[in-house]
Amino acid sequence: MPVLLLVDGSSYLYRAFHALPDLRNSKGEPTGAIRGVLSMLRRLESDYKAEFRACVFDAKGKTFRDDWYPEYKAHRPSMPDDLRAQIEPLHEAVQAEGWPLLAVEGVEADDVIGTLTRQALERGWEVVISTGDKDLTQLVRPGVKWVNTMSEEVLDAAGVEAKFGVPPERIIDYLALVGDTVDNVPGVEKCGPKTAVKWLTEYGTLDSLVANADKVGGKVGENLRKHLEFLPLGKKLVTVATDVALPVALDDLPAREDDKAALRALYERFEFRGWLKDLDGQGGMATAPAGAEATAAAAADDPPAAPGAHRGGYSAILDWAAFDAWLAQLDAAALVAFDTETTSLDPMAARLVGMSFAVVAGEAAYLPLAHRGPDVPAQLPLDEVVARLRPWFESAQHAKVGQNLKYDAHVLANHGIRLAGMAHDTLLQSYVLESDKSHDMDSLAKRHLGLTTIPYTDVCGKGAKQIGFDEVALDRATEYAAEDADITLRLHQNLWPQLEATPALAALYRDVELPAMQVLLDMERTGVLIDAFLLAQQSEELGRRLMELEREAHNLAGQPFNLSSPKQLGEILFGKLGLPVVKKTATGQPSTDEEVLQQLADDYPLPKLLLEHRGFAKLKSTYADKLPRMVNPKTGRVHTSFSQAVAVTGRLASSDPNLQNIPIRTAEGRRIRAAFIAPRDHVIVSADYSQIELRIMAHLSGDARLLEAFAQGEDVHRATAAEVFGVTPAEVTSEQRRYAKVINFGLIYGMSAHGLAKNLGIDRAAAQGWIDRYFARYPGVAAYMDRVKAEAKEHGYVETVFGRRLHLPEIRAQQVGRRQAAERAAINAPMQGTAADLIKKAMIAVHGWLASAGLKTRLILQVHDELVLEVPRDELERVRAELPAQMCGVADLAVPLLVEVGVGDNWDEAH
Repeated sequence: MPVLLLVDGSSYLYRAFHALPDLRNSKGEPTGAIRGVLSMLRRLESDYKAEFRACVFDAKGKTFRDDWYPEYKAHRPSMPDDLRAQIEPLHEAVQAEGWPLLAVEGVEADDVIGTLTRQALERGWEVVISTGDKDLTQLVRPGVKWVNTMSEEVLDAAGVEAKFGVPPERIIDYLALVGDTVDNVPGVEKCGPKTAVKWLTEYGTLDSLVANADKVGGKVGENLRKHLEFLPLGKKLVTVATDVALPVALDDLPAREDDKAALRALYERFEFRGWLKDLDGQGGMATAPAGAEATAAAAADDPPAAPGAHRGGYSAILDWAAFDAWLAQLDAAALVAFDTETTSLDPMAARLVGMSFAVVAGEAAYLPLAHRGPDVPAQLPLDEVVARLRPWFESAQHAKVGQNLKYDAHVLANHGIRLAGMAHDTLLQSYVLESDKSHDMDSLAKRHLGLTTIPYTDVCGKGAKQIGFDEVALDRATEYAAEDADITLRLHQNLWPQLEATPALAALYRDVELPAMQVLLDMERTGVLIDAFLLAQQSEELGRRLMELEREAHNLAGQPFNLSSPKQLGEILFGKLGLPVVKKTATGQPSTDEEVLQQLADDYPLPKLLLEHRGFAKLKSTYADKLPRMVNPKTGRVHTSFSQAVAVTGRLASSDPNLQNIPIRTAEGRRIRAAFIAPRDHVIVSADYSQIELRIMAHLSGDARLLEAFAQGEDVHRATAAEVFGVTPAEVTSEQRRYAKVINFGLIYGMSAHGLAKNLGIDRAAAQGWIDRYFARYPGVAAYMDRVKAEAKEHGYVETVFGRRLHLPEIRAQQVGRRQAAERAAINAPMQGTAADLIKKAMIAVHGWLASAGLKTRLILQVHDELVLEVPRDELERVRAELPAQMCGVADLAVPLLVEVGVGDNWDEAH
């Protein structure tokens, strides 16, 4: 699961400036804030390994909160000159150290952090927010931690409640009551933290407190009633926005390589002599761990941009004569770049605002259809335009190219059009060529064309003042939208020849990614049916079980305590009960994290019970409570979005909601899958590749014994156990088979002897002995691992069976840990990537078979190595009989592929 590390740079800056002495270089320039911030960043990235990160600063000028409340931050003293002098070089240093830097005009750093946090959670990522600002604790929830590097304080949801007396979801109410003197947001007079906590504990929420304000006694109650008129505004002011428009996407924020030349110049200027000595030996700050699912090119690698150099013959289509002229061009063109402007980013809800087209580079037109406002000229009627364009859109003979065409196809489908002729997609071209880089159009234009495109925020604004595209003036809208079509056409003309130069990549793009896009489009529109009543029932049962577990925990502890409070939990486990301390936190306190509880759970009942409680709490909040709220009111189904261009291995990503991470290891987790149901007279069919990555290992390594085991249909784990333990297959015990299974799967992920020892609960020497014996029995596997690591170091990438290139930028890193991580990734990536290619090929084959056979069966989900289908009962016998052959026939490997098929009224029964 990717981790996003967000740093409140403004908070770091002020804290470093005031915490450190007046440090200066020999020229008298102040250096303390720069040194302090960089030191904290180094400490932070040492403690938290993150694939994506950003350092966020407040931009100059007013924000939307100033419009709401002119007195906002009015009493802040002006910035000291010595601090102001360090801002620009600090920004340079932060970026040179490999950190993407953000400062978004019109919003505060908190709002940028809040928005990125929401976006990351929607993708199923984890987030670490580093700041000294208590306001940001309102963002803490499962998957989000708040970290104060200076005080070494780490807060999860339980930690927030332990520190402030209220959970994260009540922090906004808490701040509205106590006020914020730093930002000049007044609270209720004489209402301190204790009073605020008391009120929120008694009444639950601020709204409930306001509704019962007449019941609050004493002087402070009078003060509350006097403050009622301001409270709604106060609450708005302290609420971190999570929906501001940002100039970057999450994929634009990978940890980057540091810029040694820039760092050397900065270190020499500010006389950071120790860091200068380290520079050549250590290469500056560490970047993301090798093998991460996504990394991007450093900004320094982008060619220089030429703003405005590409804007040429752009026009608006405002009458039928212009429309007919362009329609004639579309009909005659061999390829047309096409883009939509819409009302929403939700593909199932978005409606057309306009469309743009380009046939020749440098010339493009925008067809506005739903712009509104007093000065908007007459536009052609949307319904009639759609009707007249329908034959062209639905013609497979008229080739189209787009940037993320799947979204545009959804938009047209919302208007009753099934887009055909999707010949090219620049997003997918970029992904196949350079999966480790960013694929948004702005980044592609800079990287491949040397052009700077118009940012969306320049057209629609930012934050609370942002307008919809349908409110943009037509001249500005034309420039922006026509540019999209023009740039898309130019990118295709640049990227497609690069793909054609490598036939394997061209084939992967043409035969896998493009047809998979059409399959995913159909799957997304179909959606999946869920039983909201069953989920509500499960939520209620999980709630009762959580209460029972809490009572049991109190009984085991001999006293009541907050199960979510690390401090109270530590006092119970290590103080009162005297359990052994497994590890300590950064502040020296005994850790109570999940890893610790799992170790203690083998010998003690309370840690085991606490793990069970945590698991049930996540099931309830993430799935049982949330999924029913995501049902589309028009279709009655949940519609996930599958992203092709996210994981460097080629695997698909599911979001909004993420349906690929539903837990199945516990009965309660499997019951969540039971809520994914078949409609009347249908069943759910699950088809899963069996031991696919082990089979791919056999194919890639060519190991004779491993190939034989699969060819003979042996239980490969039993066969491995027999080889490693020197017994016959019939003599293998269940424990020996378990060891062999861990070894089989561990080694394909590059597991070391230390990792194997930890996994099996044995000492390192014994684990190394098993690994040595395994490689002695399977020499082809050992040879493959050595060979693939050498190839990775030579080329900088490894390849799947089908030619997908998986880039490993850290494979030549000087730092041993990063290099070894890249070597482990080199071993596993070809297997994981080949498995991803296989399941995409299977989706394409199955989708095509269902269509050609005229079956009503529909693909609804793809999860790892599994396809999930919704099958009419009268088609079940045929589907169950023919589906495995369709999936096994997509590749000719050195070992047979095996597909296991399950059937049920719901996903759990079928799986």
